[in-house]
Amino acid sequence: MSITRRHLLIGAALAASPSAHAQQDRPASMPIKTQRNSFRSGGKTIAVETFQTAGASPRPAVLMLHGADGLNTNTQYREGARNVAAAGYQVHLVHYLDRTGERRASFSTLFQNFMPWMSTVQDALAFAADQPGADPYRIGIVGISLGAALGLAVASTEPRVKALVNYFGPLPQGAIAATSKLPPTLVLHGSADPIVPVSNAYAVEALLRQQNVPHEIKVYPGQGHGFRGAAESDATARSLAFLQRHLSDVAAPAKSGPLPANG
Repeated sequence: MSITRRHLLIGAALAASPSAHAQQDRPASMPIKTQRNSFRSGGKTIAVETFQTAGASPRPAVLMLHGADGLNTNTQYREGARNVAAAGYQVHLVHYLDRTGERRASFSTLFQNFMPWMSTVQDALAFAADQPGADPYRIGIVGISLGAALGLAVASTEPRVKALVNYFGPLPQGAIAATSKLPPTLVLHGSADPIVPVSNAYAVEALLRQQNVPHEIKVYPGQGHGFRGAAESDATARSLAFLQRHLSDVAAPAKSGPLPANG
C-alpha cells in the first residue's frame, strides 16, 4: 500500500460549505438527530455516530470514514456528516480505529492494521444495512484520506457499496484485487497536496477507466490536504450531487433474499 509517513498527517474532513450550512440552518422542522450506536468487529466494540433527519421512509445509508487523525479533536468530520444527513441520508460516522484501540493511526502499525480496519468497515456495512429506516440496497461511502483508502479497498469487493466519494485518499496498492470492480466513484484532490500527492488521484482515475466504471475526478489547483474557500464549497456540492445521482435510483433486486455476499 503506497502510504508514506506524511500520509498520516491528515488534514480537514468533509467541510461545510455555505450551501450546506444553508441546508442545515433551515427551520427546526428538519433537525439533525444524532444517535450513538455500536457493533462488534474482531471481538471489539466499534462506536458509530448516526446522523439523520426525522422520517421513517427508507433512505440511502452512507458510511463516513475519517482520516488517520481520528475523531477526538476533529469536529469537521461530524459537521460533514450532518451536511450529508441534511440532504436525506442516514449517515454513520464509523470509529474504525476502535478495532485497534487507537485514537490516531500510527505509522509504525499502519500496514498491519489496514486489513483489520477493512474488516471493520465491512462489518459496518452490515450494521448500516440492518438499521431501521435505511435502505440496504442503497449504501455509499464517503472516505477522507486514510478513510478513502479503506473505502477504495472495501468497495472493490463489496457489491453493497453503490457509490464512493474519495476525498484526497491514497490508492491502497495490494488491497484491491485485479479481478475486483469499484462502484461509481468521485475523486476529489488538491493539486498541491503535500501529504497524499495528486498522483494518487490520477492513479485511481486510471484504475476506474481500466474497469470501465462511471466516475468523476476534480483536481483543485493550489489546494492542499483539505480544501478551502470556493474549492471547499464546490467539493461539498459535487459530493452531494454524486451521491444523489448514484444512490437515488438504485432498485432493489426483483426477488427478496439476502444481501449480496462479500465478493
